Amino acid sequence: MSTTGELPVGAEESAVRTGERSEKRRPTGRRPAGRQPEGKQQAGEAPEKRVTWAELYFDLIFVFAITQVSGLLHHRHDPLGIAQALVVFVPVYWCWVGTTVQANIRDVDTPRDRLGILAVGFTGLVMALAVPGAYGNRGVLLGAGYWAARVVLLLLLARIPGVWRGPYGVGVLVSGPLLVAGGLLPEGPRVCLWALAALCDLSGPVVFRRKLAAVAYHPSHMPERFALFLLVALGESIVGIGASAAAVRLDAAELVAVTAAFTISAGLWWQYFVFAADAMRHAVTVADSRRDMVRRVFQYGHLALAAAVIAVAVGFGETVADPRRALGAASVGLLYGGCGLYLLTFGYTRWMMFRSLATTRIVAAAVVLALAPAMVRWPALAALVTLAVVLVVLNVVEHRRVNAAAAAAEPVAEAAGEAVRETPPEAAPEAVGESSGEAAGAPVVGGPV
Repeated sequence: MSTTGELPVGAEESAVRTGERSEKRRPTGRRPAGRQPEGKQQAGEAPEKRVTWAELYFDLIFVFAITQVSGLLHHRHDPLGIAQALVVFVPVYWCWVGTTVQANIRDVDTPRDRLGILAVGFTGLVMALAVPGAYGNRGVLLGAGYWAARVVLLLLLARIPGVWRGPYGVGVLVSGPLLVAGGLLPEGPRVCLWALAALCDLSGPVVFRRKLAAVAYHPSHMPERFALFLLVALGESIVGIGASAAAVRLDAAELVAVTAAFTISAGLWWQYFVFAADAMRHAVTVADSRRDMVRRVFQYGHLALAAAVIAVAVGFGETVADPRRALGAASVGLLYGGCGLYLLTFGYTRWMMFRSLATTRIVAAAVVLALAPAMVRWPALAALVTLAVVLVVLNVVEHRRVNAAAAAAEPVAEAAGEAVRETPPEAAPEAVGESSGEAAGAPVVGGPV
């Protein structure tokens, strides 16, 4: 469990401002002597790991892949269509996750590893090309692309003893063959077999939890990579707005719809990159078990966040093009259901990080979901404006609570800093613990609960 679980009531997800200023003056936490947190370097922290150019180029392939998944969902977005799109999205996402994890735990800025990342990127491109016909004649191509990606990743990690007996081995020995076999079956059994393959991949980090305890994760690299993936997904929401608006006559109603949709997209961005991103980096840095934090917050939490953004993006395509018509239940489900899932996921990640409730976001999600049935009968423009207003109000409320909590915490941080500076060096560790208690053990990072 992360030491952020000791954060006092009222602490905010964002680890910026007060928390980071106080971390410069005092330790981030007290742990029993001799206890080494899981997933950390045994001989001290490694230098900060930077994202490589190969990884950024690799991400460009997944810009296209996410666009293809959005197109699949746009083509059919009833409950079965949503399930089909999700089953296809999981291997696309898990291919990206596997590449990111292996780049996090190793030095990949070498010719061999650059070529390996490019090879996985090519398989990702093949998967993306197969997505539109995944439930037609390209099912085998999708499965073969994924299987090839997992084989390349396993070969890149072949020097690690026992790597076959872990999540990478599951991809090669279980989920990859299941995806290829599913591509040979009719649509119904194909969905079931692919769902089983997705379940095998997603359960791998849990099944091999003990084995993964020895993995040393770089805490700065992992949050940056997952934030970039979410940014790619958010880019799809801009495509959803622009592609729809570019094809219609832009009168006043369409321009208002574009403005409202952009406000929604920006509001979703604000929730993550202003209020949550720094907190996630802080949480994985100080976590006693980085393995668990990476699995719960990044690998699982960002799957839900990205899927929610894709749903909203497809919803934009259904609303911006004709803002005067009433929306059907499926379109409202994408727009409002996607937004509600996005906000609820922050409730999940906050609990995983801090063991506290993201009350404002959970309430906002409840409001969004409660409004959804009424939006079925309203014009699309009204649905967009209403959702934009909810997100603007949420961000304003959270901004004010961040400032209030940061202002309240500043005197505590200053007092802790003064105690450290005024204590003789030989007595400093004991004095920090006595003078600051839990407030010194975990930085107060003020904001909405």
